[in-house]
Parts: sequence; C-alpha cells; structure tokens
Amino acid sequence: MARKIITDYPHSLGGHCGSGALRDLLHWADLGWQGLPGDGRPGEGLVFGLGGGLSFMYTRYPGLTPPIYLVGRNADMELDFCQRLGIDTKRQQADDPDQGWHWVKDEIDAGRPVMVWCDIAELPYLRVRLSNTRHDVVIIGYDDDRNTVFIVDNDREDVQEVPMAAFRRAHGSNGFPGPNRFATYQMRFPDRLPDLLTCARDAAASAARVLGGEDALLFDVTNLPDGSLVTSGVDGVKAFADDIITWPYRFDPDELPAAVKSLPVFVEKAGTGGGLFRRLEADFCRDVAQTSGDHDFAVAAEACQRSADAWSALGDAARVDPMDIQAISDAAHRLPALEAAMQAALAKAGQGDTTH
Repeated sequence: MARKIITDYPHSLGGHCGSGALRDLLHWADLGWQGLPGDGRPGEGLVFGLGGGLSFMYTRYPGLTPPIYLVGRNADMELDFCQRLGIDTKRQQADDPDQGWHWVKDEIDAGRPVMVWCDIAELPYLRVRLSNTRHDVVIIGYDDDRNTVFIVDNDREDVQEVPMAAFRRAHGSNGFPGPNRFATYQMRFPDRLPDLLTCARDAAASAARVLGGEDALLFDVTNLPDGSLVTSGVDGVKAFADDIITWPYRFDPDELPAAVKSLPVFVEKAGTGGGLFRRLEADFCRDVAQTSGDHDFAVAAEACQRSADAWSALGDAARVDPMDIQAISDAAHRLPALEAAMQAALAKAGQGDTTH
C-alpha cells in the first residue's frame, strides 16, 4: 500500500474552476511572463482570457431544476489555452473506472499534478445537489491505506481529502450536462511560454468568433426535450432577453421563482469570476494592456467591464423581493448592445493593430 502526495503544489482561491486550476498548474510549472503585475506569474483573469473561450449560451430546459441554464464560456477553453501556450495536452476519456484511475495514478506517481472533470454533486466538501459534471479540479495525491484522494479545488482554500468511492462517482458521473467519462488531462509543460501579446491577440480573436456563435455551446444540445430553447453568442443574448418576459406563461408557479432565483447564481456564484465571466475577461485585457502597452486591449478591458457590470445588475434585479419580471427583462435588454460592443472590441484587439 502507498501514499503519494505532491507537497509543494501552489494554490489560491479562484473565481472559476478551469482558469483557477490552470493558473495553479502554471505556477507549479514555474511559468509566466516578465512584466506582469506582481511577481510575473499570471493571474486567473489572464489565464481565462488566454483560453479564448468567452461565450454565451442560454437554455430553457423543461424538466430541469431550475428550468433554465446560463453560461458564459465554451466547452474547450482548457484545451485551447494549452494549445495556445504550447502545453502538450490530451483530454483522455473512457467508460472504465479502473482506466480512469490508472490515468490519474500514473501522473501522481510521476510527480505530476493532474486536472480532471468531477461532478460537483458528488464531491462531499461542496455540499451541493445541483449536478455539473464539467467541474475542473486538480488531483495532487492519494492514500491507499485510507482509500482517499487529495483534491485541490478553486472553491476551497485547503486541500480536500476525499474518499475514493466519492471521487470515482464524481469522476465518472452521468449527470448534467452529460457524462464526464473519467475525463483526465495529461499535460506536459514547455520550458518557457510563447510571446504573451501574440497569444493574447489570438485568444481575443477567438473569443470574438465564439461570441459570434462559433463553437459557443458548452454541451451537446441534440437530445434536449420538446419545448427547449437554445441560443448562443451575441445574438443569443438578445433572444435570452426577449425570452424572460414570457417566463410567467411558460413556467408553472414553482418553476418561475426557481428560474428567477437562479439568475444571480449563474451570473455571479456558479464559478464565473463575477459578471458571467466578463470580469475575468476584463482582467485579462487589462493585464495584457499594462504589460504590452497595447491600446486596443485597454479599450477591450473597458468594454468587458461594462458588460460585466450590466450582467451583475441583472443578477441584482433578480434578487428583488417581490419579484418584478418587467424590471428583470429591462435589465436584460441593456445587455445585447454592450455584448456587441465587447465582441467588436475583442475582435479589434485580436487584429493586432499597431497604429497606436
């Protein structure tokens, strides 16, 4: 029997599971760029933005609790981040739980922390019932005698020791939005990272395309039930805003308050970093502007911040008691123009305009 733990793994709380995990992994690999604020190590916003996955997806989903789902990033942010930065990465998936654990154990035994997908509903320390099978955590060790694994989660400051049975359920869950199939990221880090401004321009251009609807969806929507609505990208924000005023006619008396109360959760609390991921994107643009002096990224930072603030205002409107659907709808209708301006600003930053 054996116990193996990576004891020097750096960790701090994060706003989003994916960008928080990738930030910690970069710090563990001792990678960064000179000129960044602080010690040259990338912050979470910079990591998120370099994934190029800022997005929008709204799903009205009969039978789901709550009956809507809202998200502001796409499915492949982690893989795109790694590819952009020259990190050799494979996301391995299988239906055999022993194979899934074999992938994790091999990395730990080699002294490498490993990022995996887990279902938040199966992680005992989170104490939530809502399923999300796409939650990124980093495994840094295991203890055969105690039959446990050691998990680093952006939502917890301390390392979490989790029973192996619970981890296997979380790692192989068939919950929402779909089976995670023991998804395990095998990463090999380079000796140094490529030029920051070049990577940032590519990521900003990618985010602008995603906001235009390209690869904007977080999960497969081909088998949703009748009566569902799926919208994405900047056009989807307008459809979402238009849909809110119809909720009292579409949802039963129990579903309507659940949908309204879920809005601030999706916007602020569900691992978004605030303002439906727009605040993280603003931090990314700010860091790039400060490090490189690029004017277009400074402009994009302000556009992202305005959009983030408007999303937060929508969340605030949804918290008001008694419920005011018209006020919530009005707050949502301020979003499409701001989202379009943000998309345009990111597209311009991605062009690499050197005239400033």
